[in-house]
Amino acid sequence: MKTFSLHAFMSLFLLQLLLMHALASDASNNKRKPSALEFFEQFQGSQKGDKVKGIHQLRKYLQSLGYINQNNISPSISLDNSDKESHIEDDYFGEDLESAIKTYQINFNLNATGTLDLQTISTMAQPRCGLPDIINGTTRMQRGSADKKYDIHYAFFEGPRWPLTKKTVTFAFQPGTRADIHEPVRVALLLWSNWAPFAFEGSNDYENADIKISFQRGDHGDGTPFDGPWHTLAHAFSDPYAVVHFNGDVNWVMGTVKGGFDMQTVALHELGHVLGLSHSSVKAASMWPSTRAGTTKGLNDDDIRRMKMLYGRQ
Repeated sequence: MKTFSLHAFMSLFLLQLLLMHALASDASNNKRKPSALEFFEQFQGSQKGDKVKGIHQLRKYLQSLGYINQNNISPSISLDNSDKESHIEDDYFGEDLESAIKTYQINFNLNATGTLDLQTISTMAQPRCGLPDIINGTTRMQRGSADKKYDIHYAFFEGPRWPLTKKTVTFAFQPGTRADIHEPVRVALLLWSNWAPFAFEGSNDYENADIKISFQRGDHGDGTPFDGPWHTLAHAFSDPYAVVHFNGDVNWVMGTVKGGFDMQTVALHELGHVLGLSHSSVKAASMWPSTRAGTTKGLNDDDIRRMKMLYGRQ
């Protein structure tokens, strides 16, 4: 009888442990961060005048891409309660957000309604480059016919990034970088070298290379962490030297692999920034801000025309 009671007790104890583990797993799953699409979908149909829970996060996202200037944030209640710093944290859909969305829609060739319609939400949810589309209040993206001339001020940086007297630009990978991504990055530079007046040369001296390439995760010290629901693939900077950071949590692949992002496609885009190009409103261009998993892209006439214009090549 005692043996039976002991077995019954142990069975009940194990059952409770299993139940507690299942509940803990459910709780852990419920705390997961939403996907980019899930995050943006909650705002679908929102428009000026609405009070929408969480939309302050969307305002911050658009601000990070240059679409909202904090000095132009509209008050949510009255002119007597217009603390602009606190407004960025509230959930009122004001004129500032409507204007930002209209500009975003124009840049991405969508109907400029200022409303968060399905097309706009779907476009925002696409994985993209982390660099802004608008710099110092001026959009660097363009919309127009193929024969439209490109001016030097459409460069991402102020003037050509590299002096024309510099014939060779060196690049290096951070020590420990996975070896299989070296070749797609080298090929991306080779493609750009056909239209930029430089030869690109690999180097083992990471500290002194002109372009430093690495994989980073989360907050990695440059003020633009790889986290949040926007699914930033990579970003590039030029000061005090050129760096390209790829998001180490992304599934990087070579070519068209379902669920993976092609290394050469994203490298081509980020290295375009390093050379001086801004984002483009031409969807087929390498410098279009976003990309999709399982796809590849090369240089487009828009990319080539702007690079030639930037460095004065005919």
